[in-house]
Amino acid sequence: MITPVVMAGGSGSRLWPLSRQQYPKQFLKLSGDHTLLQQTLLRLQGLEVSAPMIICNEDHRFLVAEQLRQINTVNPQVLLEPVGRNTAPAIALAALLAVQQDQDPILLVLAADHHIADQNAFQKVVQQAQFFAEQGQLVTFGIVPTHAETGYGYIHRGEALEQNGFLVAEFVEKPHAELAQSYLDSGDYYWNSGMFMFKASVYLQALQQFRPDILESCTKAIVKRQQDLDFTRIDLAAFQQCADESIDYAVMEKTADAVVVPLDAGWSDLGSWDSLWEIGQKDEQGNLCCGDAIVLNTTNSFVHSEHKLVATIGVEDLVIVETKDALLVAHKDKVQDIKQIVNRLQQAKRTEHINHREVYRPWGMYDSIEAGDRYQVKRISVKPGAKLSVQMHHHRAEHWVVVSGTAKVTTGERTYLVTENESTYIPIGEIHALENPGKIALELIEVQSGSYLGEDDIVRLEDRYGRG
Repeated sequence: MITPVVMAGGSGSRLWPLSRQQYPKQFLKLSGDHTLLQQTLLRLQGLEVSAPMIICNEDHRFLVAEQLRQINTVNPQVLLEPVGRNTAPAIALAALLAVQQDQDPILLVLAADHHIADQNAFQKVVQQAQFFAEQGQLVTFGIVPTHAETGYGYIHRGEALEQNGFLVAEFVEKPHAELAQSYLDSGDYYWNSGMFMFKASVYLQALQQFRPDILESCTKAIVKRQQDLDFTRIDLAAFQQCADESIDYAVMEKTADAVVVPLDAGWSDLGSWDSLWEIGQKDEQGNLCCGDAIVLNTTNSFVHSEHKLVATIGVEDLVIVETKDALLVAHKDKVQDIKQIVNRLQQAKRTEHINHREVYRPWGMYDSIEAGDRYQVKRISVKPGAKLSVQMHHHRAEHWVVVSGTAKVTTGERTYLVTENESTYIPIGEIHALENPGKIALELIEVQSGSYLGEDDIVRLEDRYGRG
């Protein structure tokens, strides 16, 4: 049986301002009606696979759980990384957990943020790869290149095998343009996709041979794991001691058992705005428009509008992305430099690279409508049956006005209902809680006032979602 292991970490900063630390690209709908994470799992329908294992960081756990629920994923395992340590340790955690729960499953390691246009071609190649994995080999998927790309690493194929596989001759780093063209012309090189397939025990044996230190740290971290609601938490202290290493460096470049199977299925890692433009449905002038946009005398441009009308006149080769709190205008040839913008935001201690104006929580979401000196206004939506933590604030008071639905409010020892067009007041220092006891979403306006309005001025006394 194949166990899918989906790597759902990463921040996707090159797709700012849409992708942010707390809502990165794998959780966005960038190429269809489902998010990239959801597409990754739906792409497996028709294959004989067991319940998937999702590896993500703690901040994204409720996003993952909600997106799995939306596509009716049965019995998923969500493994939380307390700190990032790259792909070799993450896959080791999955392999260790898998062998404890099964005899020796084949792991299909996938990234949560890839686009694959041809599902049938993908599944056919997975079945080819399974043949080699069952023989005890470590399989990597090599993307058949379409152009001389300098942004990817390459895999040089060696001796041809049956089932359309090849021994791996070598992994090579990202080449310069002339070298990339020679790779393309030779026909013997593939893009390194970062997708793999092997038996869990085979990968662990390879780690024992080449990086026993990584295996030791991950084993300690898994032994001390704890279950938290639907999430598996590993031991922080043990995992912090683990080396930060990719599977390529730790295992695949060292082993003699590496096999590459070619994949030609319309693959993209969606690593930049120009890659999204490449896969999108464009008009006769080469423009890809998403949302409310009017383009006049505009060519080969990408316009993404979420909330406002975006109009362009007489421009070409531009990327324009509008969100509630940010606007990006960039030349398509310069979108790789977006990371510099994110770095500047970080250095200036701003928040536009961390959160959107709309912030999702396990109980619902809030939208920061307005802010000024000593006040802030939010629109809050609470799911039916959901409850915010029992909490208090040292520096701010809150006024709640219910727009629709019914709020169950606790302040101190008192609990009462607040219905549509009614309001209530939470003084500074008052222990309080907000709950939606109804069958429809609760919508309210919250006005905060005080000397400090940061999200870290929350003392949680009780929380059904396990947040400290």
